[in-house]
Amino acid sequence: MSALPQPLLPPAAAARVEPCAHCGTPVELPALAGEGPVYCCRGCSTAAEIIRGAGLERYYAEREAPANRPGAPRAAGWDRVARRTLDDGTVEADLCVDGLHCSSCVWVTEAVMERTEGVVGAHVSYATGRTTLRWDPARTDLDAVLSRVVALGYRPRALDVEAAPDRDLLLRLGVALFGVGNVMLLTVSVYLGWWQGMDPVYAALFRWASLAIATPVALWSAVPFYRGAWNALKHGVLHMDLPVSIGVLAAYAHAVYATLHQDDGYLDSLTMLVTLLLVGRILEQRGRRRAAEAATALAAQAPRIARRLGPAGVEEVDPASLGLGDRVLVGAGEEVSADGRVRAGRGFVQMALITGESEPVAVAVGDRVVTGAVLEDGHLEVEVEAIAEQSVLARMADGLREAADRPSTLTGVDRIAPWFTGITLLVAALTWLGWWWGAGPEAALATTIAVLVVACPCALSLARPLAVASGLGASARRGLLMRSGDALLQLAEVDTVVLDKTGTVTGGRPVVVRADDAVLRLAAGVERASIHPVARAIVDEARQRGVALPLADDIAEVPGVGISGVVDGRRVSLGADGPGRVAVRGEDGALIGQIELRDTVRADAARSVAALRELGVRVVLLTGDHPIIAEAIGAQAGVDEVVAGVDPAGKAAWVQARRSAGHTVLFVGDGLNDGPALAAADVGVAMGGGAASSVLVADGVIAHPAVGPVVAGLRAARAARAAIQANLRRSVTYNIAAVVAAVAGLVNPLVAAILMPLSSAMVIAGSLKVERAVRAGGAR
Repeated sequence: MSALPQPLLPPAAAARVEPCAHCGTPVELPALAGEGPVYCCRGCSTAAEIIRGAGLERYYAEREAPANRPGAPRAAGWDRVARRTLDDGTVEADLCVDGLHCSSCVWVTEAVMERTEGVVGAHVSYATGRTTLRWDPARTDLDAVLSRVVALGYRPRALDVEAAPDRDLLLRLGVALFGVGNVMLLTVSVYLGWWQGMDPVYAALFRWASLAIATPVALWSAVPFYRGAWNALKHGVLHMDLPVSIGVLAAYAHAVYATLHQDDGYLDSLTMLVTLLLVGRILEQRGRRRAAEAATALAAQAPRIARRLGPAGVEEVDPASLGLGDRVLVGAGEEVSADGRVRAGRGFVQMALITGESEPVAVAVGDRVVTGAVLEDGHLEVEVEAIAEQSVLARMADGLREAADRPSTLTGVDRIAPWFTGITLLVAALTWLGWWWGAGPEAALATTIAVLVVACPCALSLARPLAVASGLGASARRGLLMRSGDALLQLAEVDTVVLDKTGTVTGGRPVVVRADDAVLRLAAGVERASIHPVARAIVDEARQRGVALPLADDIAEVPGVGISGVVDGRRVSLGADGPGRVAVRGEDGALIGQIELRDTVRADAARSVAALRELGVRVVLLTGDHPIIAEAIGAQAGVDEVVAGVDPAGKAAWVQARRSAGHTVLFVGDGLNDGPALAAADVGVAMGGGAASSVLVADGVIAHPAVGPVVAGLRAARAARAAIQANLRRSVTYNIAAVVAAVAGLVNPLVAAILMPLSSAMVIAGSLKVERAVRAGGAR
């Protein structure tokens, strides 16, 4: 039985490839497919509909890079995002949006949120990704708004959630690491074959294998630098990414040319350069949003519950719902829930939030207290005088948020890049013309590629990151952890070091510095049951001296006044007797003796201050404490100037005034109250054991309680700056010599194989001098 005849089918039309109109992913389409936007998935199609539906089509014309590809839809649930209900009934929330690549990303994200039904306003910061969103809860909710942001391919998150690493950069780095390891092995084999002999078949095999492995490194892993170069060119700027991109592409082009002509390329240097640059970019991104997170930590210090006194009695409410004139109750151990004045009661309040000092402050009727202050003893009724954004805590947090949006400074390499790029391109063009005129197009092509390859800014682009990495390591080994290379190099410019007192120059808690044993015995007997810091200091001193503590009866403690008890059959009372002194009196009020207490200076403070002065910087003690105590501490530490009795706003203003006078200021502090000053300074360094907000907003953190790491940090910064300048000089010298040799036609694969690693080796050797300079106490 014969087979049935099959109908003749037309040959399949050739497919064509179009980029996704939203994210740029290649999409294969039949040749007969119609014209119009092409999308790789439903997510990109939905994102485009949202953008066009909001009337934001010009985003696609102005963006600097393809949009993020939308991920899987996120389930509802933004409970971790704190909300504030405003007087007009609208709700406001702060969060972060990750994945913003350019100003167009910020514009389209902000505009899409603002044009969502029910949204009153939205603001997105490109510097930090911090977003403030305000909406009408009767018309929309947070999940509905953020689902549109997710659909665009951006990643919103709560402020207290750690930002996810850039998976794209990590994946590109992984490919580059694989490439550089394998290319190095193959290249070493070829180099060894020059002396020991290698069959040309195997040499060719190794060259082609190296080219195959290096191709994804050059054409995919290095894409972020190509994007940066292209974006800069569109704005008329010659950025450092441009010579890097030209060098990488020229090196790859030369490698292809050399492999086709059975010669050796520069693939080992190429893959190593891309790998090191990707590592530097990833490390740079890690500390980008630390300042924005500081305001979150500060806001977290605000109480979550307030006990409001109303007509029906005491009720627990959200502090955000308090109004001016409301009365709130605060018990021992509780936090004050709003800024206000004491209308009834008395007690000891820990005011470190405002003064930064560890000793509690006695408060009574008429005294002012602030949000977050802890009532250590007593009972208060407070009348609310400031709410929400008007509170001291909120104003401090706002100051930290403003600091988060500081623009980054232009580096020396960025200034050199336009000149370097322009000169390299000019020399390459002249080389092409000269050799084409004298030796023909083939010789001109080979020589021009050689010029671009040897002028590849390997050493120039590595000069800064290697020296900075060495400086960061030298500083970290001595206890100062700087968050970024920019912060470290800014430290090198410092001419004024401002030190907070409590917890920075001093240990942060009072200790007994003078007392008679007999007086100390009576005082410790009465104070042994108290939790007051002064009581703890007296009892600790008695135990250290081996003084036996007597039992006290009928103990009575009056907040803001003192404490008394019966010891050895007689009543003994203790009370303040001026700054840093406690008077011990008998039953008839007669003075038995005095106990002097001080917040003692750290063991290394005087030595470290002397070292700072030797480095040519002025050292200032800036504190909220009493002038008498501050002057005494300043004299012990040996500072140049003492400024006392300054509140948080005053500290920040003082630092800003010094900066306005042309000084570069380093501020070192540890308390919640130091946040604004840390943000206002050119460089802020926090004590590692200090408040979370001060640690997060600071450019650096001291890992152990001492002042010495500040000295090491300045020395490391100055040594790193000197190494960068030396590295740049070496790099420029190398490039001039190598380019001259290439223009003359003297550069062959062997010469290039020696010169390119040699230039990087010079930079590495210069960077290693940073550690030696810090160890020797140099770099003045």
